[in-house]
Amino acid sequence: MTIAYDDFDKVEIRVGTIVRAEPFPEARKPSLKLWLDFGPALGVRKSAAQIAQHYDPAGLVGRQVAAVMNFPPRQIGKFMSEVLVLGFPDAAGAVVLVAPERAVPAGGRMF
Repeated sequence: MTIAYDDFDKVEIRVGTIVRAEPFPEARKPSLKLWLDFGPALGVRKSAAQIAQHYDPAGLVGRQVAAVMNFPPRQIGKFMSEVLVLGFPDAAGAVVLVAPERAVPAGGRMF
């Protein structure tokens, strides 16, 4: 299926810096709670991410990742997930995070 650039442009993908991460044992699948800083204009947003197979919460703080900003918030248990952190499945299906190859300003939009 082919889409127009205008369709792609509707998806707001931005880079955020993980400022806090903790286990999310209440989730059905192994997940972590993340707080990401998208810069002064967008602030800190939360995400529940099924990334516990490859990532330790302490090792994620300070790391930049890509996230979709304009999906509606989603209640996951008692946690409100506000953005969708992006990743690709490895050979076993576990999520590997999408990240810029070098540091970029927080909140930068992918194009």
